[in-house]
Amino acid sequence: MTAFTFEHITGKESRPAVVFMSALFAGGWIWDDPVRRLTAAGWPVLRTVEPICAVDSRIAGSIERLGDELLAACDEAGVDEIVVCANSLGGLVAIDLAGRFPQRVRGIGVSGAPGLTPDPNVGLNVDSRASVQPSGPEFEDIMMKALFHGPALFTREQLTETADLLRQGPAMLSMARSIRATRTYQVEPALDRITCPSLYVWGRHDRMTPIDPWETVIPGRADTEFVAVEDCGHIPMIEAPEEYSDRLLGFLDRVAGAPV
Repeated sequence: MTAFTFEHITGKESRPAVVFMSALFAGGWIWDDPVRRLTAAGWPVLRTVEPICAVDSRIAGSIERLGDELLAACDEAGVDEIVVCANSLGGLVAIDLAGRFPQRVRGIGVSGAPGLTPDPNVGLNVDSRASVQPSGPEFEDIMMKALFHGPALFTREQLTETADLLRQGPAMLSMARSIRATRTYQVEPALDRITCPSLYVWGRHDRMTPIDPWETVIPGRADTEFVAVEDCGHIPMIEAPEEYSDRLLGFLDRVAGAPV
């Protein structure tokens, strides 16, 4: 049994599956628009359901183990060749998988990955005992301002689901260990190991994982596309869904080709 539950939608058999990984504390619902667009276009899709902080902390605290569990979900679904799309912490998982499994990962789509800038203020305190606590009643406001350039676009149901999760001890421990993993992961050597085509879609106004260092290290690398989305923050697939999905569909057509 894998650490993640998942949704698997079959498509044209000649195409690799596009695998969407949930984020640290947001579930697979962040991918609703691209999943809808891709399945309508005949792409097979797999997406994980629960947030990363909902899985066992020993897995959540390791970029490599998270990737292994994502591949285990693909194995369970009978999916072989994949294009991995991920946001935030999941972006490091996509980068790591591309370097470790070049024979299986046909491409990656990354947004808002950490690792090149200090931790932002998102209203959470992580202490030396690896616990995470909301910093006060203003937590939701701080978090939403960190995630979005414009108005917050999470529904009340999604916010409540996230808040309920963060009140659970195991989830807070998993989050703390995940954050520590992003601090120690060596991003640039991992980027050097990538040989597959790569798409990076970044919000121009991403406060969580600012665009500047990524806009410096990515362009010029072989077979990469770097897209800065204007008037957008940390989650372009929610804040600019049409542009994100258009870019992803164009990338997929280029790297995977038309179905036979």
